[in-house]
Amino acid sequence: MIVGKRESIDLTTKTMPKQLSREHNLNNQREKIEILSIDLLDQNRTTVEALKRLSRSLSLELGWHYLLDLTWILQNLGPVVNRRMMDAGAGVGVLQWYLAQQGAEVISVDRASRAELALRFRSRSRAQGLRKTDLIPVHHMLLKDFSREASGPFYRRWVMRGMIIARDLLWLMHRPHRTGQVWIYNQDLASMSDIPENSLDAVVSVSALEHNTAQGLKRVIEEIMRVIKPGGVLLATLAAARDQDWFHEPSSGWCYTEASLRQLFDLSDAPPSNYSRYDELLKALRNCAELRDNLARFYSHSDKNGMPWGKWDPSYQPVGICKQKQVTGWKGKKI
Repeated sequence: MIVGKRESIDLTTKTMPKQLSREHNLNNQREKIEILSIDLLDQNRTTVEALKRLSRSLSLELGWHYLLDLTWILQNLGPVVNRRMMDAGAGVGVLQWYLAQQGAEVISVDRASRAELALRFRSRSRAQGLRKTDLIPVHHMLLKDFSREASGPFYRRWVMRGMIIARDLLWLMHRPHRTGQVWIYNQDLASMSDIPENSLDAVVSVSALEHNTAQGLKRVIEEIMRVIKPGGVLLATLAAARDQDWFHEPSSGWCYTEASLRQLFDLSDAPPSNYSRYDELLKALRNCAELRDNLARFYSHSDKNGMPWGKWDPSYQPVGICKQKQVTGWKGKKI
């Protein structure tokens, strides 16, 4: 059990013979390595539009390939109601809020602090800190906003503070019916001691793991697999490389070959891959009008991102990894 000072969340898993087949069937995905095709957009149009609406309502702009990443993960994840899962390297990204909106219980893990998470996110889903220090209470946030410095004459400062408080209260008063739960956990993915082993149905990760070195990524994957239940699944998107691993300097992320991904994620030669279509899929991606014409505005502000200065010229493409934790019987036999 994970215990905080304010509230506790029970993530323990009891291992009983009759549960083995249930947990094995919970995620019947086949392990695979799949470069993400732009066909995902049309195949999952309802989900794509829902993600766009949710992002707009949260004032979030999506990364240039994130609609592919998100739809691939959700397509392979299946129903999430009453399932316990982790969003690894979540930041304030849209996936955790979407999953909670669908009825999931999500542990949102990121080494960057979200202790002062904006109220527009808290109004969307029930958000709490896994530990007391992980999330500042709402009333503390209101006081902080009220005390925020403002320039100009005395009356103007008070008007500005009043507008900030009114905005915050508006978020809280007009929040939709909230389902699910998001637990904020500000922690390095390589060391998640507050999460018991074999406790989560699934772990998802959107374009976050490639920001580790190969050695660091190996440690992160081992820790992620520790907390997944037998039969549970890891669904992660990274960046693909055709011939050799290389570092994409603008986005500070590694691009990996199929061989490297198999080694890092401890996948045998059996799980299928579509790396043979690398050139074909990259050409289609470069010609994708939907992604090109809806490129987020923040890309045009800098060259330190995945699409420097907002010029549409994909130099890599996203790849999805599906890895399932083996189910073992009472005598250690894999099922």
